[in-house]
Amino acid sequence: MASVNSILNQIGNTPLVEASHIVSNKNVKLFLKLEGDNPGGSVKDRAAFNMINEAIKRGDVKKGGTLVEATSGNTGIALAFIAPLLGLKMVLVMPENSTEERVKTMRAYGAEVVLTPADIGIEGSRDIAFQLRDEKGYVLLNQFENDDNWKGHYKTTGPEIWKDTQQNVTHFVSAMGTTGTITGVSKFLKEKKSSIQIVGAQPADGSSIPGIRKWSPEYVPKFFDKNRVDQVIEVTEQEAKAMTQRLAKEEGVFAGMSSGGAVHCALKLAETLKEGIIVAIICDRGDRYLSSSLFE
Repeated sequence: MASVNSILNQIGNTPLVEASHIVSNKNVKLFLKLEGDNPGGSVKDRAAFNMINEAIKRGDVKKGGTLVEATSGNTGIALAFIAPLLGLKMVLVMPENSTEERVKTMRAYGAEVVLTPADIGIEGSRDIAFQLRDEKGYVLLNQFENDDNWKGHYKTTGPEIWKDTQQNVTHFVSAMGTTGTITGVSKFLKEKKSSIQIVGAQPADGSSIPGIRKWSPEYVPKFFDKNRVDQVIEVTEQEAKAMTQRLAKEEGVFAGMSSGGAVHCALKLAETLKEGIIVAIICDRGDRYLSSSLFE
């Protein structure tokens, strides 16, 4: 467990700020939850801490043990910084076309990074993580099937949104990757008020957006329940990129492309509403993408 002054206690309680320039419907307020303010720089700090902490509590892994996980980036960075603080080693498996910033950050925290061929994508990375578990005896967290993933958001993200909107949130919008964020927040908010609408951002066919995925049927996260999402809005790669750039220039919010995708969908939603209070997740910070073409 973390001591009172541990950096781990800085996970969560991220700012909720109002978008003041990009919303055209004056009867709708859009609030952005700035998850880049977590110590590991993304929303994934919440799930990573809960998965490791609960695994330790159950005795699934003991001090000095090795964890393995497939990641496209942010979960890996979160696990890389949290694991050693709790006495564990971390092996991360990710596609070789991941941004240089992400790979270097994971290694800076002391994690071993295994890069897999770009053409097999994150789904191939997941297969190799299972192989390492079987061959090396590592403990696989498996964020795509681990209920402690979404429970991290049920415990923290959902309650923060409820509290910080003075219980007035009407819509929640999130990118869907592992679907942990949208699943946990949906469960919490729906328990508080069933009329709150949960909206997922999903890439349009042919679009590649880091952090947002349309999984092949056999790879859909096991804990995902489509009934927890009231509406899915598709976003193209170009739309997500353009909105990410607008967020930086017009709102001073420097974020990654999945955040731009979520906000694009939030604005499309806002156009259909007579009134409302929308909260959208800003998953991470833009400095993770400076070596990509995102801000060119």
